[in-house]
Amino acid sequence: MKKIIILFLSIQLLLAGCTNDFDPVLHGNLNPENFPSTEEDFTLYTLEVYKPFGSKWGYSVPGGWQGNFHSYEYGHIFMFDGPSDLISVYENGWGAFFEAVTRGDFEYFLSQGKDTSHLPKMRFVTRITMIIDSLEKADIDEATKLQLLAEAKLARAWVMYYLLHLYGPVPVILDASLVGTEAEWDVTRPSRETFVAAIESDLQFASDAANGLPDTAWTGDNYGRFTRGFAMTLLMRLYMNERDFVKAEQVGSAITSLGYGLVTEGENPYKSLFELKTQRNSELIFSITVDAESTGDEATGNINAWTYYCYPGDFPGEYQGGGWSSPHGVFMADWDFYDSFDSADKRKEMLVGSYDGTWGETRDRTNMNGAVIVKYPEDVNNPGGFQGNDIVIARYSDVLLMLAEAINENSGPTAEAIALVNQVRNRAGLEDLTAAETTDKATFNDAILRERSWELFFEGVRKMDLIRHGKWESSLQANGKQNAHQLLPIPLFGLDMGIQQNDGY
Repeated sequence: MKKIIILFLSIQLLLAGCTNDFDPVLHGNLNPENFPSTEEDFTLYTLEVYKPFGSKWGYSVPGGWQGNFHSYEYGHIFMFDGPSDLISVYENGWGAFFEAVTRGDFEYFLSQGKDTSHLPKMRFVTRITMIIDSLEKADIDEATKLQLLAEAKLARAWVMYYLLHLYGPVPVILDASLVGTEAEWDVTRPSRETFVAAIESDLQFASDAANGLPDTAWTGDNYGRFTRGFAMTLLMRLYMNERDFVKAEQVGSAITSLGYGLVTEGENPYKSLFELKTQRNSELIFSITVDAESTGDEATGNINAWTYYCYPGDFPGEYQGGGWSSPHGVFMADWDFYDSFDSADKRKEMLVGSYDGTWGETRDRTNMNGAVIVKYPEDVNNPGGFQGNDIVIARYSDVLLMLAEAINENSGPTAEAIALVNQVRNRAGLEDLTAAETTDKATFNDAILRERSWELFFEGVRKMDLIRHGKWESSLQANGKQNAHQLLPIPLFGLDMGIQQNDGY
């Protein structure tokens, strides 16, 4: 799949619609009159929808960091875990934006430029809308058409889902007939109900078994493409965050029949989920596939550079040794979060509270900003200098915990819901929840939220969890973080376009 996407990037500007700032660039003899036309052409054409979901360097990606939702600066972990109670404040380091984000200071983003902002991805929604329109009109095999439409609609929904949690509802074009008309200049923000309904509709289409996505992972060279299980997981996340727990429970129950299961083998099965040799497993629902030989530029595959951002400069290692930041990693676990783990919890092994540094100094909580996050351990010394570990986006344990929460919201602490949480706890080496932790809905919800922090830290879901549980503001305040905004501001360039500012700015 990586090679197909790389090839396709050379023709994407021609075929996917332009912004008002750029003219189309012609490559060879390809043009809308002769491409796409065959089934193979439409498959290649549709693969462009994966472009925003990569993990590359902003320095080498056209448009800058905002070219990918899963990059290291301004990506999903940075934006949704960085400001939360899980990550310590990063001070006196590389730049103001690292401190601003980890401090929860979203005012910083008012002056953010187009080269680092995700707001321009409104235009990528337009691109996908045009791809969907072309597919709907295509004279190709119907089963192939439905499968490609499912991929495209899932991608459009995922872009909109991220935009929703960054900025709230933003103006997008979902009707291809409006492209090239005055409607492109209409920047009226839709209601949240309308925006969410559009996301829901696309994800329901992708989740429908009749539309051809495989339930779980694709095989062979197609590994890494969207699946029905991932579409359903995104749909469940959407329902959870909109507090539609009835629908969330229905989708979660359906996911449990697709064939996923918790990994329980080995000395520390949790750790194995993030190791190169065991990263493809029954628990994985979706990940960003990484090319161990990539250099992170536009012409090569995705990279995993998290050790460089998480490891302090003097952190020992078999391959690369320490990270780029000194004397602290950019992203380190808050000490209160580190201390919240039970000593028997195997997940705590992914956090290092002390070590003997390679510069001759012992590091611990007296001279570190927080615990070192080693969720993606060193695995290979590859030509690109990065790791080969895929970046996890969705796992089955997340579904089990969401399902437990949905059941609890709908019916209270049932035996089924408690058992779902205990499955996750037992895999981590912990005993079942106590009776005191499941006495009523509120108490059990608190236990689920804690469990989600231990299970899913550094996977980019914490901000949504805290907001859903009504604890976003209080958690920031408790951790000495300064901002209680739930959304980023619309940056100044967006205001110049006429987009209405978010409340509080």
